[in-house]
Amino acid sequence: MNNVTVIGAGAWGTALAIQAARAGNAVTLWARDPTSAATMQRTRTATRLPNVTLPDTVTVTNDLALTGDLCLLVTPMRYLRAVVGALPAGDATLVVCAKGVETDSLRLPLEILTELRPYARAAVLSGPNFAHEVAGGMPAAAVVACADAALRDSIAQRLATASFRLYGNDDPIGAQLGGAAKNVIAIAAGAVIGAGLGENARAALVTRGLAELARLTVALGGKPETVMGLSGLGDLLLTCTGPASRNFSLGMALGRGETLATILASRNVATEGVATAPALLARAAGIDLPICSAVAGLLAGQKSLSQTIADLLARPRRDE
Repeated sequence: MNNVTVIGAGAWGTALAIQAARAGNAVTLWARDPTSAATMQRTRTATRLPNVTLPDTVTVTNDLALTGDLCLLVTPMRYLRAVVGALPAGDATLVVCAKGVETDSLRLPLEILTELRPYARAAVLSGPNFAHEVAGGMPAAAVVACADAALRDSIAQRLATASFRLYGNDDPIGAQLGGAAKNVIAIAAGAVIGAGLGENARAALVTRGLAELARLTVALGGKPETVMGLSGLGDLLLTCTGPASRNFSLGMALGRGETLATILASRNVATEGVATAPALLARAAGIDLPICSAVAGLLAGQKSLSQTIADLLARPRRDE
């Protein structure tokens, strides 16, 4: 039996640990909080996934170690640098499952790995996946993206099952940008629904959001075809329509008139789009991203929702 380390015992990390075990691996799941780690190990229950039982082949620990040759990094983006920097030396393949842009450096996840672990074999796993569905074994698909075809194939073989289909992709830049931008666009989609503007408006916004993602991806060195795949269109559709999406639900609350501070104070999980919006705009300076720009302004309190919507609708007409 092969060994896999999963760093991060939130909902997605726990779901991936369960999936890795389902694929036949022995799994070590690292939780940042020692009390949570001990409780999960003793009770075999998942803190962030109610009614989910951990397989016997998953061991939960607070000891940050690499117990196998494959390590999934499933921490929120804001913790990724610290966690990677604290990892012990080793030659395990690192698979980043975080989505976003680092606030200070404006780096994408794999760029952080390249900086801190320049000789590590690394890839990104991304796609339209809700944690509770993957944990429950419901059908799902995702992308393993890196330039090395053999590496992405080996990762897919280790993690895939009949219910969790993994596709290879040779465009890690495009895969990472899709994972980052979709959270920002989902906030806008949620605001549209929360404000009662209707499904027509959401469909239009998501479609134009896809166009923004395409411009962004090509401008930053990704491939346009990646935008139409699982890490682009697939993830965008799920996050902008699924009620379990944290970014979509935050947007809905904004659309209903709640303040950002109140919404965030009521949550104990990361809503990545909030930090990603300004960081993505800074990274993409000079690229036309009206929806992402509108979301960043809304989150910063620079404009009201009604003014933000009016500004988007007042943009000059042009061919699609």
